[in-house]
Amino acid sequence: MSDIIEINGYRIGRGEEKEIELNIARLPTHTSIDLPIHLYRAEEEGPVLLLTGGLHGDEINGVEILRRMIHNDQLIPEKGTVIVMPLVNTYGFIQNIRGLPDGKDINRSFPGSKSGSLASLMAYTLVKQILPHVDYGVDFHTGGDARANYPQIRCEWAVEANRDIAKAFSPPLIIDSSVLDNTFRKAAQDEGTPILVFEGGETLRFDEFAIQEGIDGTLRLMTYLGMISEPQEGQDTEIYEASPWIRAEYGGLFQHKAELGEHVEKDQLLGYISDPYGALWAEVKSPEKGRIIGINNAPVVYKGDALVHIACDFIKTV
Repeated sequence: MSDIIEINGYRIGRGEEKEIELNIARLPTHTSIDLPIHLYRAEEEGPVLLLTGGLHGDEINGVEILRRMIHNDQLIPEKGTVIVMPLVNTYGFIQNIRGLPDGKDINRSFPGSKSGSLASLMAYTLVKQILPHVDYGVDFHTGGDARANYPQIRCEWAVEANRDIAKAFSPPLIIDSSVLDNTFRKAAQDEGTPILVFEGGETLRFDEFAIQEGIDGTLRLMTYLGMISEPQEGQDTEIYEASPWIRAEYGGLFQHKAELGEHVEKDQLLGYISDPYGALWAEVKSPEKGRIIGINNAPVVYKGDALVHIACDFIKTV
């Protein structure tokens, strides 16, 4: 841990708490858009943990997880440094959309470019200004497009550093998930920084269960990293190797019968697809044994739409 962390000309020493702002750009109205960052530094040496929320502007559970932790003074470390960015995509947040006004997705724009699109510029700023200081990170997300996610951590299980911090977070589920090109997690991994992705709830809705799991998991991780000393109670975590979506064979109205987090057997009924005229009534069944980690709550579906997300190929419980 450096004696001084310098971000965009701001210098933050050990034992300091400071809120700084990165100016990204401005709206066509000349309204400036800044990126607030909270830094909490202990006097004693330790790791640097990055916590980010709202990379997608309509995914507000992560924003609320970090807001509550800031409000309740839960991110002040006894050792090391916590860098908190509760709301990365302020543009999307203002408009209740996933990406930016130009339609681009920040989380498909890494490592970014100083002279690229707004999404590329924001990605570049994170990679150049923030990531060089970071040892570990958690990026908080929700399901998108009316899809609700059961609280889970996604990481590449083959990477030992990922396994260690994912188990320390102790979520209900860990999904072995390969990194995607141009994502924040991939950019961080390329820099040698393990980043976990937490998923919980759905867009534009608070999910108290997911929020509390995010808070509890973050505190458990901080304890594991030696940043706080207060013991945190863990839980059994199921680890799965695969997570396919069950897709609609027909267009129509989807009514789900399975619940988030439910363990299901092969051929178990998960829901029905009907049409508006009473002619169609098709059962949706589980193709294999697993656990429900995502459900599409939109009643109107088209052929091929994702309906139910199932974790399968169970590895073990830790």
